[in-house]
Amino acid sequence: MDKPKHHIFVCASFRAQGTPQGICHKKEALGLIPYIESELSDRGLSDVAVSATGCLNLCEKGPVLVIYPENFWYGEIDSTDKIDDILDALEEGEACEDHLIN
Repeated sequence: MDKPKHHIFVCASFRAQGTPQGICHKKEALGLIPYIESELSDRGLSDVAVSATGCLNLCEKGPVLVIYPENFWYGEIDSTDKIDDILDALEEGEACEDHLIN
């Protein structure tokens, strides 16, 4: 894969001590990654990378997704419908206002 145009980071609550402790992990954030990857493939978005991250320190908003380079931070992403909304907006080159963390 060439350098991605966008990078989606999914908080996995990893901490320096090693064990995931945050809300994102407890709310099955890592389970969102296969769905995101599948949707990206179905939509032909081959220029988007997806990675799990360490704790993003917004536990009260978890699960949290971040899209770079746009710096869009999304919170409470706990359903495939919300992911679909975010990916629809990404395809349009916009933020998904309904799920942004303000």
